Amino acid sequence: MLKHSLRFVFLSVFCLWIIADCLAAQQATPPKEWTVFIQNLQKEMLAKGISQKTLDRAYKGKNYYHKVSAVVQSDKKQTEFILTTCNYVNRLVNADRVRQARKEYNKLSKKYKDIEEKYGVPLYYLTAFWAVETNFGKNKGKHNLIDSLTNLSYKNRRSKFFKNELYNVLKIMEKHELSGEKIKGSWAGAMGHFQFMPSTYNYYAVDYDGNKVPDIWTSFPDALASAANYLHELGWKQDEPWGKRIEVPWDFDYKDVGRKITKKVSKWKELGVLSYDGSKLNFDDDMKASVIMPDGRKGPAYLVFGNFKRIMIWNHSDNYALAVAILADYIKHQNKKYVPLTAGSLYVMNNDEIREIQKFYNKIFSKKIKEDGKLGPQTREAVKKLQKKAHLPQDGYPDYQLLNKMKNYETAKGFVIPLPQKRSRK
Repeated sequence: MLKHSLRFVFLSVFCLWIIADCLAAQQATPPKEWTVFIQNLQKEMLAKGISQKTLDRAYKGKNYYHKVSAVVQSDKKQTEFILTTCNYVNRLVNADRVRQARKEYNKLSKKYKDIEEKYGVPLYYLTAFWAVETNFGKNKGKHNLIDSLTNLSYKNRRSKFFKNELYNVLKIMEKHELSGEKIKGSWAGAMGHFQFMPSTYNYYAVDYDGNKVPDIWTSFPDALASAANYLHELGWKQDEPWGKRIEVPWDFDYKDVGRKITKKVSKWKELGVLSYDGSKLNFDDDMKASVIMPDGRKGPAYLVFGNFKRIMIWNHSDNYALAVAILADYIKHQNKKYVPLTAGSLYVMNNDEIREIQKFYNKIFSKKIKEDGKLGPQTREAVKKLQKKAHLPQDGYPDYQLLNKMKNYETAKGFVIPLPQKRSRK
C-alpha cells in the first residue's frame, strides 16, 4: 500500500512539474507587440551606427521577454516614506563603514597616489564614492544589461532615457568587443566599482592598466582612474572644501536657502551664519557658497561650495552628496571620532502626501510639475511658492503646517482661514 502511495505522490509531483514547465514556456513566449518592438529597436540602433554583428551578439536567439519584468517593477517601486537626512546619512555612514573606509584608503594611498596627482581628486573622496556606491566593490550588480535595459526601454515612464543607455551599452560592446555577459550591472544599468551609467562610461572611462580596454568591472585601477577622470572633467577643485554643517540665526530669511542661491562667505557671516559648534565660519571671505536644508528649517543646515555641487552631478540628491562628503571627512581626518548625525524631530512625509502637494500646486498655479510623489528640486521650488502664498517660512520643505493650510484653502479666499463671526448681543 505504501509503495502505491509513494508512486502516486511521485506521479503527481511529476505531472505538476510538467504543467508548471509548460506554463512557464507559455509565459516566456513574447506577444507580437514585443516582437515588433524588438525589431524596431534593432532598426533604430542600426540607424545610429551599431553594426548588425553587434546586434546579433546581443539579440540573436534571445528575446529577453518577461511577462512580469523584475527591473520594470523595481523602477516603479517607491519608498513609502521619505528618509530624513539623518536617517539616510546614518545608513551609509556608520562606525563600521568609517572604520572600513579608513582601512581601504590607507591601502589605496600607497598604490594610487599617481591617480590623485594626475586628476587632482583626493583619494579620500574616491574611497568615499567607492564605499557608498558598491560597498567597496561587493555590490556591483549581476544583471545582464541588454536584458534589463531592453525591458526598461519598453513602455516605461523613462523609456527614452533607458533606450539611450541601451544604445551606449551596445557601443561598448562594439568598440571593445565585450560580451553581454561581461557587461553586467545594477537593474537600472549602473556598472562596475563606481556604478557608471553606460553613457558615463563612454565619455569618461579610462584604461589605466594599459590593456586597451577600460575595464571598470574587474580592473580596480581602471575603475578608480575612471572615477577620478569623471570628477576632474566635472571641474573638481582639489583644494576646495565641500562645506560644513552650520547654524542659522532665529531671524534667518529662508528664501536664501537653495543650491541656486550663492553668496560670498563674508555675506553669510553678515547674515549671522555660524559653524554648527557656534564658532565663526573659517572659510575665505571671497569664496561663494550656498546654504542647503534638505529637511527644511527643522533639520540640519549646511554651507556648501562648488565641489559639493559636483558630487550632485554624480547623483542628484542632497542626501547622497552629504553622505559622500561626510564620509570623506572621516577618512581624511583619521582620528576624528564617529558621531551619528542628529537633528530635532521632523514631520516625515510619505509619497502620497508629496503627490497631494504636487497636484495641489499644479491646480493652484496652473503648472504641470511631475506628480510622482518624490521630493526633488522641482517639487522643492513648488513648495517654496506655496509657502510664500500661505505666508509660511520658505524653506522648500513640506510639513504639517502646509498640509493644514492646503486643507483649509478656498478658491475665493486663498489660504486665509476666516475668523469666526462675532455673536450679536441681544
